[in-house]
Amino acid sequence: MTKSTWVNWAGQQRCTPAVVAAPRDVEELAAIVTESAAAGRTVRVAGSGHSFTDAVLTDGTLIDLSGLDQVLDVDSATGRVRVEAGISLHAASPLLHAHGLAFPNLGDIDTQSLAGATATATHGTGSRLRNISAALHSVEVLRADGSRVELNEQTDADGWKAARVSVGALGVVTAATLQLEPSFVLECVERPVPLDEVLAGIDELADGSDHFEFFAFAHSGTAMTKAINRVEAPERPRGKLGEWLSDIVLANYCYDGMCRVGRRIPAAIPMIHRTATLVGSNNRQVDRSYRVFSTPRLVKFNEMEYAIPRAHAADAIREILELTRRFDTPMPIEVRWVAPDDAFLSPANGRETCYIAVHQYQGMKWEQYFRACEAVFNTYDGRPHWGKRHFQTAETLRSRYPDWDRFTAVRRRFDPTGVFANDYVHRVLGALD
Repeated sequence: MTKSTWVNWAGQQRCTPAVVAAPRDVEELAAIVTESAAAGRTVRVAGSGHSFTDAVLTDGTLIDLSGLDQVLDVDSATGRVRVEAGISLHAASPLLHAHGLAFPNLGDIDTQSLAGATATATHGTGSRLRNISAALHSVEVLRADGSRVELNEQTDADGWKAARVSVGALGVVTAATLQLEPSFVLECVERPVPLDEVLAGIDELADGSDHFEFFAFAHSGTAMTKAINRVEAPERPRGKLGEWLSDIVLANYCYDGMCRVGRRIPAAIPMIHRTATLVGSNNRQVDRSYRVFSTPRLVKFNEMEYAIPRAHAADAIREILELTRRFDTPMPIEVRWVAPDDAFLSPANGRETCYIAVHQYQGMKWEQYFRACEAVFNTYDGRPHWGKRHFQTAETLRSRYPDWDRFTAVRRRFDPTGVFANDYVHRVLGALD
């Protein structure tokens, strides 16, 4: 155990905990947690640091679970897999593919730990598909006294629905049993489409593919669409050179260069938007699901993302784009869809959902822009992504989640003294009196 400074991926959140611990097994983890609780230190867990919020920050004990990263058991017949919570989605996917299994859906970034991704309701896109936490068939949670409890629909239905998206407020998730499905191949078709055409047919587009999403730039009339569907075809991995040119050079290095120009010369931003939609033109990929879902993200930025009822998607997108034209940002908005689920704190709880994300490039002012966007999302009963920037509090959020009080009741049961809380948890979930 050593004292050091922790910094998130984007470099905008940092803390210097009294203790940083990297346990090698669950027994060592339990000893660290009980020792910390006895010493009056709060406990938070760091995944891969891909959250943009202060959800991890603590001056108590910060736990690094990257050492708990094993696949413990695989049942190919049922599709159920037991994994330790510190495994990353990036590492898990090829290991699971070797057993003929895959996640039903993944986001466009896969560097997150399983525990971090599910705790914040990280998602991909697909109007008939739920977020990643919906794959949790069973969850093991370690409490402040060092005891472990297995939560599933049969043992503790409310505990299970709370633990699937918990923001780390119940305890340390140590392992999970995932309900997966047979490996599959995806075809991804990226093409530019007039934005007005996308907005006019938005529901048909969202429902017309297994996974549909698009990027829109405020100063361009063209949307960059991505339609992904399952195909009965052999995987055709891209060549290393082509993959590097497309995913690294164009999507990252060139785009980062354009963003740097926008940061230095804001008047160039409209041109940057139009250029970006021209560069990101037609592409096609047929490969294993996890290779198609995720892409490298090397450009650093700030992000806010909100889940709104999908019926309001087109109106909300138009408002956000109109608002964005009044601010200097070289980056696009991103639009995705998620099916309803029943996790208490899932932003898609109980409703068909459209996610809209706004971004600001590193080193550029973001707060005024994000606050203006949040005001729009509020008018549509928006629920924030738990791992991305927002300015909500427990007071403003409680009425937006039908099972808010049920989550609070579980939290009181699991962590009545607030060992696993920090300023973020107190702010967005409320203090336990």
